[in-house]
Amino acid sequence: MTDAQNWQPPGGDPEAGRGTPRYGEYAAPTPPPAPVPGAPGAWAPPPKPGLIPLRPLGFGTLLWAPFQVLRRNPKATFGSALLVQGAVMLSTLVVVGVVTFVVLGRLANAPDDQRDTLEAGSIAAIILSALVPIALSIIGAALLQGIIVVEVARSTLGEKLTLRGLWRSARGRLWTLVLWTLLLTLALVVAVAVAAGVVAVLVVLGGAWQVVAIVVGVLAVIGLLVLGAWLFTRLSLVPSLIVLERLGIGPAARRSWSLTIGYFWRTLGVQFLVAVIVNVISQIVTTPLSLLFGFAVSLVDPNAALDSYLPSIILYVLILFVALIMGAIAAVVQSATTALIYIDLRMRKEGLDLELARFVESASFRTGAETTVPNPYLT
Repeated sequence: MTDAQNWQPPGGDPEAGRGTPRYGEYAAPTPPPAPVPGAPGAWAPPPKPGLIPLRPLGFGTLLWAPFQVLRRNPKATFGSALLVQGAVMLSTLVVVGVVTFVVLGRLANAPDDQRDTLEAGSIAAIILSALVPIALSIIGAALLQGIIVVEVARSTLGEKLTLRGLWRSARGRLWTLVLWTLLLTLALVVAVAVAAGVVAVLVVLGGAWQVVAIVVGVLAVIGLLVLGAWLFTRLSLVPSLIVLERLGIGPAARRSWSLTIGYFWRTLGVQFLVAVIVNVISQIVTTPLSLLFGFAVSLVDPNAALDSYLPSIILYVLILFVALIMGAIAAVVQSATTALIYIDLRMRKEGLDLELARFVESASFRTGAETTVPNPYLT
């Protein structure tokens, strides 16, 4: 045995040198020290103060986060949707119902020689009365979209506002948003009217022009669908820009067009998939209820002893109630989807996640005092 193998540490204790490499051996590599949280160079996950993590969002996050908006603050979001949807539905029942009742009463008491004239006027009156709830539904959808945009923006920062707080925060921009929605509706009506007018003229010409009218009608429908999807996707961020960045209609439209460049299919795909998911859930809920109610009515009244209109009224009220609930859920989820896409695109293109993190981490924000960090959503 060599001297190197018989070597002992000073003091004669053979155990004192245990762990020290012997002659001809190599020491085991020393593992690097564990990173200290918060130290420079230490990895840390992106902060998530509220609804979403402060980083560019994945496709899956964009699909489930809109439903989290409904779950995180149901009183403010679902409550606002119920108020708006309920007001629109009530106005529809009152306006259209009263006009229809009056018109049918006049027709029942009209003499035979005036019945044709009264029927034409009655149809026109019912159609005009239906325009009132349509206009109210457009206004209500715009108001609700502005409310949900504020909720998504605040919940991303970790805030949770009440129903009154949401409306107070958004009220300064709601009428601009209503004007934008009315302009979009007017543009759609004009486009459909022009296409329908061209087809009607070709049909009136008769002969071979009727075949041309069919071809033009099919191409017009396809063209309007494609053009509508393209414009809707490019301008879908306008409500978020109007509310959060306080832009006018023109600047908001141009900025929405700019933000969606390079992300058209992603934006369209997310909105389309969320709409499909909401519609499928709605059908899953409403279809069994309708079938179950019809089966229950046949069991309760198998011989139709009750008045014939009573089951129909009950079924109509039930369908209205379910439609109100599902309509409120769909409105919240789809509006939240658009707001989340806006935040995601600004994170990807403008580094909004850094501004949001700086705002959240400010001491004044945490303590509730007036913050010196500017509003991160304003450009």
